[in-house]
Order: sequence, then C-alpha cells, then structure tokens
Amino acid sequence: MSSAPQVSGVEIRGEWLDGYEEILTQESLGLLARLQREFGSRRKELLQQRAVRDAEIAHGALPDFLPETEQVRQSDWQVAPPAPGLIDRRVEITGPTDRKMVINALNSGAKVFMADFEDSNTPTFSNMVTGQLNLRDAWLRQIGFTSPQGKAYVLVDKVATLVVRARGWHLPERHVLVDREPVSGSLFDFCMYMTTSAKIAIEKGFGPYFYLPKLESHLEARLWNDVFCYAQEALGIPTGTIRATCLIETILAAFEMDEILYELRGHSAGLNAGRWDYIFSMIKKFRTRGAEFQLPDRADVKMTVPFMRAYTELLVKTCHARGAHAIGGMAAFIPNRKDAEVNDAALAAVRADKQREADDGFDGSWVAHPDLVPVALEVFDAKLGDKPHQLDRARDDVHVTRAQLLAAKETPGQVTEAGVRNNVSVGIQYLESWLRGAGAVAIFNLMEDAATAEISRSQIWQWVRGGVSTAEGIPVTPGWIRSVAEEELEKIRASVGEEALRAGRYDEAHKLFEEVALADDFVEFLTVPAYERLAE
Repeated sequence: MSSAPQVSGVEIRGEWLDGYEEILTQESLGLLARLQREFGSRRKELLQQRAVRDAEIAHGALPDFLPETEQVRQSDWQVAPPAPGLIDRRVEITGPTDRKMVINALNSGAKVFMADFEDSNTPTFSNMVTGQLNLRDAWLRQIGFTSPQGKAYVLVDKVATLVVRARGWHLPERHVLVDREPVSGSLFDFCMYMTTSAKIAIEKGFGPYFYLPKLESHLEARLWNDVFCYAQEALGIPTGTIRATCLIETILAAFEMDEILYELRGHSAGLNAGRWDYIFSMIKKFRTRGAEFQLPDRADVKMTVPFMRAYTELLVKTCHARGAHAIGGMAAFIPNRKDAEVNDAALAAVRADKQREADDGFDGSWVAHPDLVPVALEVFDAKLGDKPHQLDRARDDVHVTRAQLLAAKETPGQVTEAGVRNNVSVGIQYLESWLRGAGAVAIFNLMEDAATAEISRSQIWQWVRGGVSTAEGIPVTPGWIRSVAEEELEKIRASVGEEALRAGRYDEAHKLFEEVALADDFVEFLTVPAYERLAE
C-alpha cells in the first residue's frame, strides 16, 4: 500500500488508495502549497468583493459597464492566436471525468472534449483524484474500460482535443489542507493537471488547456492569469503555453467580457456562453428585486428571450473584435430511442438552436451527448465549410445596452404548477444523484447538472419570496412547496424501484432541497451545503 508524500504544511484527509501516488506527488503537492500560500489571500479578498457587490445590488444598485476600464474596451488589442487543437472548435462535448465518459467523449467526433471537474462532477476525493488519473491515461493512450456486460471501450485514432474545467474560485477542496486550511478547489484541480498531464500534452503538440467557470469580474480573471504565469515558471513551461476559455455564466461577467479577455490575453482561448448558470445568476443576483426580475417557468427562459439574445450577441461581438473564439451554449437533450416522436421533436429543437448560434457568428457550440455531435456538426459544417471558425465576422451591427442585458421582465411566459413541480422533482432527483457521487444525471430526457439544479431551487426561492401565484391561481408558499416536495418524492420512489431506493439517498436529497429552496437566507451555491453531506 502506497502512502502520501510528506510535504511541509500539507495534510491529506481523504482516504488514500493505491495509485494516488501517481497524482499526489511530492512535486504536485509542493506546487499546490506554493500556489495556495501565494494566491489564497487574494482569492478570499475577491470572494469578499462578490459579497459586497451582492449587498449593493440587494440595496438597489444595478451593474453597469465599468467606467474605470473604458480604455480597455475602447482600445485596439488582440488575444493570442489560437493554440494547436483549438483552431477549429465547431462542436465541443462536455461531461465528467469517469473512465467510460472520457473514452466516449474523446471518440465522439467532436473537436473538443471538456472534461469537467465542476458542475457535472461530485467532488468526492476519489472522483477528483481518479479523474486526474483518467485524463493522464488518456494523454498516454493507456486508457481502457470494460463494462460489467463485457463491452470494451478503447480510444480511436483521431480524438477530440482535451480541455479541463477546474472548479470555481468559491469551492474548497476539504480533503487537502495547507497550513491547516482547506485549499482552493480551483488551485487543486489546476495544479494536479499541470503536474501530471501538461508536459505529456505539450510533447504531443498541444498544451494544458482549461475552461474557467463562475467568474464574476476581470479581477478574478487576473488572478487566474497570475496563477498561470507562476505555474509555468515553476514547471519550466514557456509562458503562454496554457490556454483558457472563460465561461461567461454570470450577469456581472457579462459587463466585463472585454476586460476578462484582456486580463488573460496571452493565455486566452475565448469565451463561452454558459447559458444555464447565466440564468441562475440572473435569478440569484436580483432575487430580492421583485417583479422587475421575476422569471417564468424554466422551460420558458429560452435562448431567444431578450436578455439572453443581448448577452449572446454581445459575447460574439466582443470575442471577434479581439480575435477570440466565441463558443455557444449547451444542448442538454438526451436522445430517447424508445419514443421516436419525442426524439424527433427534440432533435429539431437542437438543430434550430445550433443554427441560430451558427448564424449569429459563434465559432462552435456545446453538446452533452455523443448522439448530438452529428446534429451540431451538420449545422456548423454547412455554415463554416472549410473555414475553421468565423473570427472574421465582426458583428459591428450589434449594439447592446445595459438595459438590454438586464431586461429580465421582458421574458414571456408564466409560472405554472407544472413548472413548480418540475423544478422540485428535478432538484430532488439531481441532489440524490450528486450525494451518491454522480454529478451529471439524465432526468426527463435532459442531462442535468449543478447549474440546472441551481435554476430549479433558486426559482422556487424567488417565487416564494416574491409572493407569486401560479397561472392556475395557487399561491407559491413554503407550505405548498413542502407538500409538492412530498408528492414528487413519492412519485420518484414509485418510479425507481426497491433496489434503487435501498441504495439511494432520497430522504437526504429531499431535506437538502427544501433547505436550499426555502431557507430565509439564500444559499449562494447548493453544492456548498451538499459538499458537507458527502460520505467521504
């Protein structure tokens, strides 16, 4: 049995298993300690700045384009040219880092695979470490998997470019302590990948590429850039080898897209329209602002509603003005091979969604399932032809204002009983899966992750606090939500069967959902209290 290396000030509290010594090495833990000591206090200060801005919004302030950075927005500059493997990104597939998923995603025919340590992953210690092992093995082409039924999975010759999404700045890694404090989850994920896979990727002609989630300001992007510079110097890797695509998935980041690209310009690989978290951010940031920011049923908040159109068009214009890729949002549909009518309608909706993105000038888009790769490829192939991207489309016709970005009240639709029940059911089912260690789960023909669960519970919170009644005339009160949760839980129990009930954590998920949906004080991220309930 191997044991953890001894590094001054570093304590590992997660269960140590054979093989972990290949990831948690003297080098990786030593660099992690240095990064945590160098940047940990800045991270805390930036998180405190988030709290200050939240309080300002709650007291009536509205976000705006920053006057102090107007020169950045008005001046002429470009990000670094696209890196090898990131020139043509017309279709990207996303998913967690379990072995089978990694193989299937790399084999899917997509141009890029975003291996996710964040929203589609439960951060058990084993998930975080074995996920890194799986990515290292994928780079070495030593990865394989055999299902319980005996089906073997191996890599094909031509695979997608691997990009890693680290956790957001707000998330800790409680299983590893530096100087008696839990390290940043962001720094842990980044450091483990850099010390185990980066040099292999470089030797193969690529590089360590990342997706950066949940940014709320350009100062948070600046922190990432400083981390990149520090790590590259420490590991003897040329500056600029790291490339990062930032997810614009908060309303505050939408006002700082130019600035975020500028801070990362030597390491930038563009921006992505993280649609689900963006909707969650709109709800969360203005949750106490009444009818002006009241959104209808989640199903009605489509990409074509005014505030979402403003955000995505501004993203394309901003990226292309700076020579950066603009990547579209997630198609979360899971093909239903048992119901051809449902399947055909959903695929038509996916195709229309990708057609809109291609027509708007996006250089690529996301899908959640391998069966959707050909659908998205067909659309972008028709638009791009032999061109790898649409960076030459300047979108000078786009002029987005502050009011357009904040136009939540212009979203058509209603709050319905069916919408409330869907939110409650999805929330409970997702949290049950998350607590068992699976952060991506198919529910009602959609791939749900933490972002969509966040929408579900935050809408309930907002509707309850706003005194909303459904279109059927039912007041959305805490008591009614609790009765709906009981009824939906019984439906879930009846549908999953006795074996799943015995193995599941449905009662805990039910309790946690009510906690994050009905608490007097809004819980900023549901994964934070959920993290405390993990068995390991």
